[in-house]
Amino acid sequence: MTSFLFWLPGICVALHIIEEFVWPGGFLAWHRRYRPEFAASITSRHAIVYNAILLAVTFVLGWMGPAWPRGLSLWLILTALLAFNGLFHAVGVLRLRQYSPGVVTGLILYVPLCVWGFWYFIQTNQASLLMAITSLILGLLYNVYSYLNHRRRAKPAT
Repeated sequence: MTSFLFWLPGICVALHIIEEFVWPGGFLAWHRRYRPEFAASITSRHAIVYNAILLAVTFVLGWMGPAWPRGLSLWLILTALLAFNGLFHAVGVLRLRQYSPGVVTGLILYVPLCVWGFWYFIQTNQASLLMAITSLILGLLYNVYSYLNHRRRAKPAT
């Protein structure tokens, strides 16, 4: 069972990307409405590059699985990153009062996978509390980086 768990983030990411960009799609337009101050930074190219990297990392995680010495740490960091992404969508829905492409998979897949996974790996003594807390912080830091990067990229050239 444990090796299957290492494929779950990738499966969830693929479903999330489908919701954001294929069906129903429209995430970039929604994101520009939600963060108009970052509109210049919210581009198709940016989305393609970041999602391709995310898919590649989740594929490597699934392929290497628990046999990889840092696999569990990466699993925890990635699921934390994904859960915070799901919460980003939820906050956007509350603020705009409009559906966000990605909110369904974010809340139904990302958040429960993270919560359950952290609980499971701590309960089975595969992850220490320190590892879990560190991973949670690192997952959150990606979202801080993303915010700051959009802010930097959207600044007009002076």
